[in-house]
Amino acid sequence: MPTFSANLGFLFGDQSLPDAIRSAHQAGFAAVECHWPAAEDIAAIREALAETGLPLLGLNTARGNVGGGEMGLSAVPGRQAEARDAIDQAFDFAQQLDAHAVHVMAGRAQGPKAEAVFIENLLYACDHAAQSGRIVLIEPLNRYSAPGYFFDTTAQAERLIEQVGRAELALMFDCFHVQLTEGDLSNRLATLLPIIGHIQFAGVPFRSTPDRGEVNYGHIFRHIDQLGWTRPLGAEYLPDGPTQDSLGWLRAVKAGAF
Repeated sequence: MPTFSANLGFLFGDQSLPDAIRSAHQAGFAAVECHWPAAEDIAAIREALAETGLPLLGLNTARGNVGGGEMGLSAVPGRQAEARDAIDQAFDFAQQLDAHAVHVMAGRAQGPKAEAVFIENLLYACDHAAQSGRIVLIEPLNRYSAPGYFFDTTAQAERLIEQVGRAELALMFDCFHVQLTEGDLSNRLATLLPIIGHIQFAGVPFRSTPDRGEVNYGHIFRHIDQLGWTRPLGAEYLPDGPTQDSLGWLRAVKAGAF
């Protein structure tokens, strides 16, 4: 069965990022990932990663004006300078923390101009990635959780990756988002595997633990394993209470009972 990464944007969210890294290690996760580390003590994060030996799989570019509902800047016409500042910042954090990937958030925008801007910014991010040995991720977000986001299907992401034409660019396949928008997870995972850079999951439709909801994650985890995927899968769900109390699924997987 696969190993797992704790997405610390949601899991152990009542702790500082360094303490959350330690808690993820104690809980048996093989890796961690985060959303936006800018408000945290980078040196303390680096110390926690070194102490636990957990790799940091990835982090996001800044969302922009969160109070104004922004969810990234890289596809927003007229915001190119801010978008590139956000990309620079994210790759700087990735360098300091040895994160493998940067998820470039597109934002709420539509139309040909937005697509042209996004492609330009993705090329800029790919240049960063090529220089530092990292990768760039793009992620379609479902229309219910992120209305107005630039793209919401894997087909759109696949087309963007083809248009950009850079080896550094890959798909973040979030089973939660894909199931809500498209479904057919098993076939999509198999078909898109060559361009997938990271896989995330949560129970559907309420972003719950993976042992709840409409998706049989026992099957999905075994299917991913059979496809030959060897990197940790990102647990990005919303715990009902303390994260430690939500980890029955992880213990079941490790016991071969999921």
